[in-house]
Amino acid sequence: MAELTVAAGLARGLFELAVAKGADRAELALRAGFEAAELEDQDRRVPMDRYVALMRAGKELTGDGALAIDYGERVDMAAFSAVGMLFHASETILESLREINRYGKLVIEVDLGEGERFPFVRRDGGLWLVDMRRNPNDFPELTEATFARFVGMTRQVLDAPIVLELHVTHPAPAHAADYARICGGPVVFESGWNAMRIDEEQLVRPIARQPRYVFGIFSEHAEALLKILENSRTTRGRVEALLMPILHTGNVGVERIAAELGISRQTLFRRLKAEGTSFEHLLDALRHRLALHYLGGEKVSVNETAYLVGFSDPAAFSRAFKRWTGTSPRAMRERQAGIAIPAPIAIKASGTSASSGRSRRSRRISRGRRP
Repeated sequence: MAELTVAAGLARGLFELAVAKGADRAELALRAGFEAAELEDQDRRVPMDRYVALMRAGKELTGDGALAIDYGERVDMAAFSAVGMLFHASETILESLREINRYGKLVIEVDLGEGERFPFVRRDGGLWLVDMRRNPNDFPELTEATFARFVGMTRQVLDAPIVLELHVTHPAPAHAADYARICGGPVVFESGWNAMRIDEEQLVRPIARQPRYVFGIFSEHAEALLKILENSRTTRGRVEALLMPILHTGNVGVERIAAELGISRQTLFRRLKAEGTSFEHLLDALRHRLALHYLGGEKVSVNETAYLVGFSDPAAFSRAFKRWTGTSPRAMRERQAGIAIPAPIAIKASGTSASSGRSRRSRRISRGRRP
């Protein structure tokens, strides 16, 4: 199997948090085996073993055993990846999970085998969101950060908790109280799965802060482009306006667009032909324009751009980009004033200090058997 990797932004967010919590920057980089430039380039992938080393070194140098939980809780994924922005663009938590299952490997690759990483399973009278990562106890900190991030992000958009119960496969750590603090409900250690029991009503509540446009915020020109398209009276303009907010889903078939317009597929073909274009040409041209906007803004990586314009395979996107421009997306970015060094990751102030958070023992922690 190919070596697993994580996005440099994910590692950089963890690195900056550890430094903010007292870790020496040079010593942390030395122990993790990183060079500074490796975390500055948003298109770079970092080997998973170095990310694991960074997590372990960060815990040791800060003296904070709950560093992974703190990272998930305090650092929004939107700070280092377009995938986090997709969460805020989704209309419901249910839709956001579909996006995360599709795009998640852009942030971190895990050993899954077949299927999605986060499927729903109905069991024991409830609906569970399950993390299907293999051998999770080899790196339980990833489980901690993943579940804490889910809880933290959903708290931003919901007025009630969505996680009712938490199960993890690893033994209870010294900072077990943080699990209950984050979850707000029962926690079962040494369970048979890594899973959260979900409040089904919360899954479908409207949450989108920017339901149509957020995919364009990575480019300063995209909002104006969308307004132009929406104001267009041509069939082409109406089709492009419908395509833009759903392009990232890959579900952009002509039948869907025709249905949105209230006409047949054949009628749509005829109207586009009368305007001197076709659906396929229009879709290809829109992807071309948006790819240039995203890459020109230098706010998303090449791989993220591929997914945002509807390519499930980054290699296919690179081939299309070379057909459009005569060069590769990475080569184009390298010609643009070099690779910009990102600003430090913004770290939210925690509601309680790490020590006070771990001292709150009032919530119940249950040690359960394997289900």
